Amino acid sequence: MTKRQETLAVHAGTQPDPTTKARITPIYQTASYVFDDADHAARLFNLQEFGNIYTRINNPTCAALEGKVAAMEGGVGALAVASGHAAQLLALHPLMEAGCEIVAARKLYGGSLNQMGHAFKRFGWHTHFVDADDPANVAAAINDRTRAVFIESLANPGGVVSDIAAIADVAHAAGIPLIVDNTMASPVLCRPIEHGADIVVQSTTKFLNGHGNAVGGVIVDSGKFDWTASDKFPQMSQPSPSYHGMVFAEALGELGYIVACRALALRDLGPAMAPMNAFLTLTGMETLALRMERQCDNALALAKWLQDRSDVSWISYAGLSDDPYHRLAQKYLGGKGGAVFTFGLKGGYDAGVKLVSSVRMFSHLANIGDTRSLIIHPASTTHRQLEEAAQREAGAGPDVVRVAVGIEHIDDIIADLDRALSAV
Repeated sequence: MTKRQETLAVHAGTQPDPTTKARITPIYQTASYVFDDADHAARLFNLQEFGNIYTRINNPTCAALEGKVAAMEGGVGALAVASGHAAQLLALHPLMEAGCEIVAARKLYGGSLNQMGHAFKRFGWHTHFVDADDPANVAAAINDRTRAVFIESLANPGGVVSDIAAIADVAHAAGIPLIVDNTMASPVLCRPIEHGADIVVQSTTKFLNGHGNAVGGVIVDSGKFDWTASDKFPQMSQPSPSYHGMVFAEALGELGYIVACRALALRDLGPAMAPMNAFLTLTGMETLALRMERQCDNALALAKWLQDRSDVSWISYAGLSDDPYHRLAQKYLGGKGGAVFTFGLKGGYDAGVKLVSSVRMFSHLANIGDTRSLIIHPASTTHRQLEEAAQREAGAGPDVVRVAVGIEHIDDIIADLDRALSAV
């Protein structure tokens, strides 16, 4: 099939239903599936044959979404799960054991900073956060216990563009995979696997779905990482007691990792995507390319308008020619800056709180990637659990306001923000 994203967004992963001939993928709202006979059941449970067993493990509606996202990201397979956080957890699960470590960019979504910095500690997983703008910092933090490097292609909330290829080289030199969260860019703007990423995760809740009506996450495997090159990944390279001693990397080849995510992590931890949420995301994805084009254009126009405001002290948007990440946006995002950016108010924390309380068309909520324009003050919401120094390091200091620009007419977007800023 074509590699053009506009076409893949509509057709990849979905075929007419073989029984009813319905053109749209149905919602397979079932918990389990009938086996042909005892031998068929045994082959499925032994991973000797792929098929449906139980919706906690797989489901035809979710499988259609997995096929679509895998095609758009350029991976060999995908796994849809209950949320973006679930995707991160399950992506790391086959790689990690107690005492293992992750090297992560410091500029990440606030929820990811909490998940990796606090929740993962209870598993005995430890995260070193570094300034990934310089790949040398990533290299310096890697040690014998490191099992993955984690970055965002386009960081939330600050609009930082990561040098994916350079960081991939650092990770691969150490014999560990690079995991890239591609939520903010989506595969329409960036395909991290083409730049050296081994694993891609996304919150499907955001741009993929695009309508704010379904939570989900997805893991995409490049199929390129050699899990047998060292003894660092025993769940991949050693006999699995869960499957009669099968070695995932050997028995399943390039599909070994994504099957391990499903058969070991999802099977036992359980955060499955609901078929209804997969259906809503499939529907939303059909307009992904169109929405991203309009939202990026709107975001650039809004950022340029904000540059002339006396009450705005700075703007962080890679689409602007004078932005420090503009060069990387040319390389990795097709010259676009995305649809989300931050700016600083001279009035600081209090001005940010008042601004988000004064908008009318913008929605004040904790989401991005919607058709509607959204606004939030991270220091008082998504990043409020962090100390002020940590907020600043994450690009979410007291003066920061984040906007996720929608598909409305740009004149109406500017008018609403103009009125709210004037009230502040």
